[in-house]
Amino acid sequence: MTTRTAAANERPGATFLRIAIALQTLTIFLQAVSAGLLPDTSFGAQLHDAGARVTYGTTMLYLLVAVLVWKRHDGSPRPVLYASGFLALATVQVLVGVAHIPSVHLPLGVLMFGLSLLALFRPGETRPGDHGPAGAADRPVLSG
Repeated sequence: MTTRTAAANERPGATFLRIAIALQTLTIFLQAVSAGLLPDTSFGAQLHDAGARVTYGTTMLYLLVAVLVWKRHDGSPRPVLYASGFLALATVQVLVGVAHIPSVHLPLGVLMFGLSLLALFRPGETRPGDHGPAGAADRPVLSG
């Protein structure tokens, strides 16, 4: 498939969603890097604290973009639900981080990174009319 054909098959606003999810994924990854610096450097805590604010902001940006794409292009509300879930997870992540509960904070960070990667590389989210699982719009409807 050529780039021109792939762009024509993309849902309106899908590029903006991918950019927002990519930023979120990158900031979550950088949070893991800064967490690794906590025990070894004097600036690790400040870096991790600043990164938490940036990560939370990118999660809010993801939700904002998802809502705008949904409202402006009358698409599926699914990205809004995903983004809302990420914002809820980010809120819990901040709360358990401030409370210094690493037994929850660390695994939740790993979960968030994995889910963000899945959202970023989810197949079938950019095809027009595809509101179900990957390729659902292309499958015949079976009656039985």
